[in-house]
Amino acid sequence: MSEVKIEASWKAALAAEFEKPYFQALIDFLKKEKAAGKVIFPPGPLIFHAFELTPLDKVKVVILGQDPYHNPGEAMGLSFSVPKGVKIPPSLQNIYKELLSDLQVPIPNHGDLSHWATQGVFLLNAMLTVEKSRAGAHQNAGWQHFTDAVIRTLSEQREHLVFMLWGNFAKKKAALIDGSKHLILEAAHPSPLAGGAFFNCKHFSKANEYLRENGYEEVNW
Repeated sequence: MSEVKIEASWKAALAAEFEKPYFQALIDFLKKEKAAGKVIFPPGPLIFHAFELTPLDKVKVVILGQDPYHNPGEAMGLSFSVPKGVKIPPSLQNIYKELLSDLQVPIPNHGDLSHWATQGVFLLNAMLTVEKSRAGAHQNAGWQHFTDAVIRTLSEQREHLVFMLWGNFAKKKAALIDGSKHLILEAAHPSPLAGGAFFNCKHFSKANEYLRENGYEEVNW
């Protein structure tokens, strides 16, 4: 489907997905929602932002989120990330606290994770769109079929990647990953609703150690 604007390496690898009926239905759904006056996040040009910043052959780490943020100005097409100048969401605050504890990374004054993405950290949400102020509104639109295919593609075509699966939703995606050639790290979700169970998972130091052992450059978190 030529109308899909996505980075070239991903477009080639996922070409078969764009031709499947579910994807056409997904495109039609989004067009109808917009035609009905509904506000969709992130804005159209940012829906595939994670793919633009982290081409297929550059991926080293995958951090899987569930939905984009549904408040105005927050969603930017990267899981857990918000643009500079936007208040840092609670889950990301906890991610930063864990980074400080794990690798002594100072807590930034912004929530823009683009600098991770350009180093090979693929910040993928399972659903790539959401309706304004309606969390989970697009969970049955078909995105999960597409992003499951993305995860399978990474598992099959790449080696020695780190998959960080936080929370029960993300952990279910382990079934799509070949654990014999990738590192799968599981933890509670960083949301405050998890009661702090995310803390001390040390995923960031474990990821860097695995990357180093397998010839990749570490991530400068």
